[in-house]
Amino acid sequence: MSGDLEFTGERFVPGARGPIWIEHWHRYHFAAPFARGKRVLDIACGEGYGSALLARTAASVTGVDISAQAIAHARSTYGGVPNLRYAEGSCTAIPLGDATVDLAVSFETVEHIAEQAAFLAEIARTLAPDGVLLLSSPDKAEYSDRRNFSNEFHVRELYREELQALLSARFAHLRWFAQKPTFYSVIAPEAQATGGALVAVGEEDPSRPEGRLPAPLYHLVAASRSAAAIEAIPATLHVLADRGDWVWRDYEKVMRWMQEAVADRERLQRELAARDATIAALRAR
Repeated sequence: MSGDLEFTGERFVPGARGPIWIEHWHRYHFAAPFARGKRVLDIACGEGYGSALLARTAASVTGVDISAQAIAHARSTYGGVPNLRYAEGSCTAIPLGDATVDLAVSFETVEHIAEQAAFLAEIARTLAPDGVLLLSSPDKAEYSDRRNFSNEFHVRELYREELQALLSARFAHLRWFAQKPTFYSVIAPEAQATGGALVAVGEEDPSRPEGRLPAPLYHLVAASRSAAAIEAIPATLHVLADRGDWVWRDYEKVMRWMQEAVADRERLQRELAARDATIAALRAR
């Protein structure tokens, strides 16, 4: 875990095991090239790891979170970075001036709040006219409905069309990406990829490839009031590899548990069968 900030499931902290780590890290790595030389806002920055990553290339980064504990932790952990600062504040009352941000990142924030329209209005206020919002949100259809899963920390999850309506009310131009974790995390343009950047096939018909990521678990959207700013974001494939094999090791651990459980069940069945045979023999006598 990361310092004194405990992983509760509400906000990610470096060191948390499982697919959650690759999902969260990938988003910030994906955003890093767009932060180069920019004034960046990381809203709902949590532990602060992502703000610190963006600060490597950005002109300046401000990480904002409503949690006083998270901000205190971020300041103590990453406070030595000169172009990085952390501020306590609400996502509906961001402590920054109008048009002071070139790039705003909001990863897995909107589903945690009820005031979603007010949040987007506040982002629009802080963004420069040609600024870009990079936002991620789970797809309710895939994240919850299909998996019959409920995240206790989510206030209102959005279907794709709901997210599009929410963003379009403030930003005229959108470019959609899709993220889906496996043993890699993949972010791909939602539109048909070109040049063989992505080939997706199904087990039922592997000879029929698709140039897009099927059934993404999350939407990752770049939004701006400037068409030129959106056109400057390339529609390319982005892949984050699990270099330390954390997810694979977790998978192997679960598989071992399953194999051991099957072996235990088979052993118990043999023992029960032997006991039943002994009882039947005693009764026969």
